[in-house]
Amino acid sequence: MDPHLSFPAEWYPQSGIQLTWPHAGTDWAYILDEVEECYINIAEEIAERELLLIVTPDANAVMSKISNRVNISNVRFFETPTNDTWARDHGAITCIKDNIPQIYDFKFNGWGLKFASNLDNLISGALAENNVLKGKYINRLNFVVEGGALESDGEGTLLTTSECLLSKNRNGEFSKEQIELYLKEAFNLKRVLWLDHGYLAGDDTDSHIDTLARFCSKDTIAYVKYDDALDEHYEALSAMENQLRNFVTIEGKPYNLIPLPMADAVYFDDERLPATYANFLIMNEAVLYPTYNQPQKDKEARIALSLAFPGKEIIGIDCSSLIKQHGSLHCVTMQYPVGVLE
Repeated sequence: MDPHLSFPAEWYPQSGIQLTWPHAGTDWAYILDEVEECYINIAEEIAERELLLIVTPDANAVMSKISNRVNISNVRFFETPTNDTWARDHGAITCIKDNIPQIYDFKFNGWGLKFASNLDNLISGALAENNVLKGKYINRLNFVVEGGALESDGEGTLLTTSECLLSKNRNGEFSKEQIELYLKEAFNLKRVLWLDHGYLAGDDTDSHIDTLARFCSKDTIAYVKYDDALDEHYEALSAMENQLRNFVTIEGKPYNLIPLPMADAVYFDDERLPATYANFLIMNEAVLYPTYNQPQKDKEARIALSLAFPGKEIIGIDCSSLIKQHGSLHCVTMQYPVGVLE
C-alpha cells in the first residue's frame, strides 16, 4: 500500500464538475430539446456554485442555449467528438498523491460492449493532454471500469457491486480475487465491500452502485429501500438491505443506514425505467438529486437526503427525461477534486 495515495470520497473539496453535452448525434436525438432542458437545469445549479466543464463537439451551439440562464463566468468548454453523454462512466477518476491529483484514465467499453464508446473513451486523455485536467495523467486503459461502479468513503473502503465489476464483458479474463487486488493497488484501498444483491429494471449498467447505495459520510450509507412485496424489485432490494446491515465500518461499527424511497414505476415505450433517488451528486455546499414528477416520493427523498447531509442545500432537478435513456443525474456528472480544474 502507498501511504501517500488516497481515493477521495465525493464530498472531498471539489474544483468543479464535468457535463458531456447531448447533441443530435447521440441517442438523445429523438428527445433532444427535452433532455437539453434538463442539462441546462443541471448546469445552472452547478455553475451557480462551482466551475462547470462542458465537453461537446460544438461549444458555440451549447453557449447559445445556456448563456441567458447559466453563470457563464464559471463555465469552461472543451470541444471534442462524443458518442454519448454519461460523464460519470467515461470521465476520469481522480486520486490524490502528496496533494497532486492523479488523473486515472480507465477503459470505458459502453457498459460491457452494449453501446459504441470509441469517442467517449478518448475524452479523458484529451482533457489531460490539453491541460484542462491538471495533475498527473495515469493511463489505465488496460482495465475496464466506470465511475458509477465505484463508491469511496475516502478512508480506504470501496463499495461496489459484484454484478457489474465481475461482468464477463468488462474484465472477464480476471477472477474476483484478481480484480479486488487490482482495485486495492490502484486506489490504495484497505478493503472492498461487494454488494451481491440489488437491481433496477431497465438498468443498462449491470447494477452500478450509484443507482443502489451511496456513501454519504465514512459511516453513513443511503440506499434504495422498497416495501412492496409484490413488486419485482422487492426480493433483490431486501437482500441488499440485509447485506448492508451486515457491513461494518473500518472501526467495526454498523453503518448508519438511511433508506431512500423507491420511485413509483415509470414506463416509456412499455419498458420500466430505472428511476432511482440514489443517483444524487454531492457538491461542496449542496446535493443535487433527481426528481421524477412524483411529489410525495420526491419530497420523501429530499427529507432523507437532508438527514444524510446536514448543512448542505438539497436541490431537486426533474430527471424524467434522463431515465428515458436509463440513467439519471449522477450518471451525467463527474466531479473533480481541488487542483484539477481552474
